[in-house]
Amino acid sequence: MEQDNRITVGIADDERSTHVGVRDVLQRTEDVVVVGEARDGAAAVELARRCRPRVLLLDADVLGSGGPAAIRLVRRDVPTTKIIMLGASATSDVTVPALRAGAAGFLRKSALPDDFVRAVRSVAAGGVTLCPTATRNLIDQLLAAETEPPQRVYERVGTLTEREREVLIHVARGMTNAAIARALWMSNSSVKAYVSRILIKLRCDSRLLAALMAHDAGLINRP
Repeated sequence: MEQDNRITVGIADDERSTHVGVRDVLQRTEDVVVVGEARDGAAAVELARRCRPRVLLLDADVLGSGGPAAIRLVRRDVPTTKIIMLGASATSDVTVPALRAGAAGFLRKSALPDDFVRAVRSVAAGGVTLCPTATRNLIDQLLAAETEPPQRVYERVGTLTEREREVLIHVARGMTNAAIARALWMSNSSVKAYVSRILIKLRCDSRLLAALMAHDAGLINRP
């Protein structure tokens, strides 16, 4: 569902203060419109199917251990909807399963209003968004991983063309489609097409998973 070319957003959160606060912040933003709200996991999936928002803010505390399954359902049924998980904390046992299930980012519920707006815009534009704690957890997991990536990672990355590898490297650096287009002298539509092909070849449901695979394959130098 698109309205006046604004970014359509769905909110699923059962904590009223957070729910209302986030909604009010987004509703005051000219290029964003909230098209649906939900208070539990099942309603969140139905909201995504019915309203097809470009971005869905999904409360990790509402979903509990069923969070990754709900994310996969939304990504399967409404692949155009990007998911940002919200949580009171950003521990790795919450953030990593969500990201691997296909979430495009993670924010603390205590984030500043401007952080929510930036996150929605970034994810809607094809980027990713992570709060500092989630970023640190993700880096720690990467650094703790085996130095030698699994053979299957090499095999999948090996199917990419040289140009697709270039695009993947920029994706792994957290760049949006527009930024990649400027860096590689390509059109936005060409970058979008390349990213779609890369995700298919790597069998990834999200840019974050593709970025992880790029790190695992040694395409990005680790600190």
